[in-house]
Amino acid sequence: MTFEAFLFYFFSVVLVGSAVAVITVRNPVHAALFLVLAFVATAAHWIMLEAEFLGILLVLVYVGAVMVLFLFVVMMLDINMSRIREGFMKLLPVGIVVAVGMMVVMAMVVGAQVFQVEPPVPASADYSNTEALGQLLYTEYVYPFEIAAVILLVAIIAAIVLTLRKRPDTRYLDPAKQIQIRREDRVRMVKMESEKKQG
Repeated sequence: MTFEAFLFYFFSVVLVGSAVAVITVRNPVHAALFLVLAFVATAAHWIMLEAEFLGILLVLVYVGAVMVLFLFVVMMLDINMSRIREGFMKLLPVGIVVAVGMMVVMAMVVGAQVFQVEPPVPASADYSNTEALGQLLYTEYVYPFEIAAVILLVAIIAAIVLTLRKRPDTRYLDPAKQIQIRREDRVRMVKMESEKKQG
């Protein structure tokens, strides 16, 4: 077994184990940390496939930013775990059916001869996959890329609109009233006679 094959199987075991732990651990903070480990193992696979840009992007964006945000949100929400576990046994048969269906589909995809391709030819030392990805993304796939950006923008706006609620007990600031304020309305100068100190 070559060192590259050893690394592949090692990161594969780490990835599968951490993915299983994400859905089986009881603590949501531990689940988020196992998801970080799954992202790191996936980034290692991408780097081994000579897709260094995607691997580094996965570590910097998802592990470094998104998952840290998820972790803080999960820690700040103070989730009631007893209430979440109430419907676990009721939904367990549906989950088992979905899991078995996904495993059958994955076995069909992996076992099909159509999806078995030859390993890529190693690139030369001066090859830049970031440049090749940029040229492909902004020439052949420019319209799907722009459409995906618009869809994400619409999703962000929809999330803001759905979560924006006006609460009557919350104090709001009106910038229009703030800029109309005068110094005389806020500060009052009072003249007081000074007292002589008796010493």
